[in-house]
This record gives sequence, C-alpha cells and structure tokens, in this order.
Amino acid sequence: MPPKAPDGSRRVLLGAVLAAGLVAALAGTFLVTRRDAAPTGLAIGGPFTLEDPAGHAVTDRDLRGRYALIYFGYTFCPDVCPTTLNEVAGALQDLGAKADRLRPVFITIDPRRDTPQVIGQYVAAFSPKLLGLTGTPQQVAQAAQDYRVYYAPHRTGPGPDDYTMDHSSILYLIAPDGSFVAPIRADQTASQMAADISQYLS
Repeated sequence: MPPKAPDGSRRVLLGAVLAAGLVAALAGTFLVTRRDAAPTGLAIGGPFTLEDPAGHAVTDRDLRGRYALIYFGYTFCPDVCPTTLNEVAGALQDLGAKADRLRPVFITIDPRRDTPQVIGQYVAAFSPKLLGLTGTPQQVAQAAQDYRVYYAPHRTGPGPDDYTMDHSSILYLIAPDGSFVAPIRADQTASQMAADISQYLS
C-alpha cells in the first residue's frame, strides 16, 4: 500500500463534494430511480459482468436474492476507501442477524493494478463477507457509468504506477430483485450506517 499522497486533502475534498452532490441528486430523484420507473428518471445500476478474486465471472444476477451494498473504490486508495470499508465491516456487526440478508460488494475503479489476487487480499482484510470485484477497463467503466460513479486518474509522478484515483464516494443499496433502493452515505460511522441500512431491510 503506497503512502498517502501529498495532495490527499485535495482529493478527499473533491471526493466529499462529488459524493455530497450525488447523494443529493439521488435522494431528490428517489421516486424515479427504480428500474420500473419512467424512462426519463435517473436510472441507477444495470447489468454487469466482472471477476471475483478466484477468477470467476460474477454478474449482477449473481447478487439477486439478498440486498447488496455496493461501493466503488480502489485498493491503493490512501484514505477514503479503507475508512469506508472499515465502517461497512462495523455496520455488518451492528446489524446482527440482519447482516445475513446483505451482501457488501467492493468494485474497483483501478483494474490495471487491482488484479483478482490483489483485490482478494484487500477485501479479506476488512470482512470475510465482503466481495471484491474487478474486470477489464471496459467492464469496470460500464459498471461505473451505470451507477453514476465518477472516477479519473490523478498523476503523481512519471512512473506507470505514479497515480491516484479521484472518485466519488457513495454506497448503493440494491434490493434482492436488483432494483436500486437508496444511496447510503459513506462518511457515516458504522452505527449510523447500520441504522440507515436497517430501515430498508424488509
């Protein structure tokens, strides 16, 4: 894991601004974001094919049957991603038996570095329940586009790995039928996150 970049505060601020705007947009259009809503609504989510740490293909249909909590980030993230995933792990504990009805998913936005092996080791450090997914740049870009995720590389030096990723930071709660339920703020504590999620678990 690389050390925190000097411009970390700038990227954190950018991520917070982007996430706040996205939360507001999603919350404001909640009634028209479900897949059965009018086609003019803001659609969130969609079909994807990605790869798990064992190298197996995973599609959005494989997540059906339970709620899913999806977060987009990357393993080299120095601050926001590990903080968020730590709180997600804590929220799973706070949810108790309800956590069995929820599948947390981490999708990388840095597939060049986040191979199946890398992402597998990364998610295991947070929770055995956390599913890490990667894919080709095209597969990741399509999933990110469908979930309205912003991400872009930020160069920090001349080397091929001298970059970080600016990205929005938000959790997406998905229903067992694959429809979007609600945005969950990623800057909450574990207990706040658990309380937020719990109200939607039927």
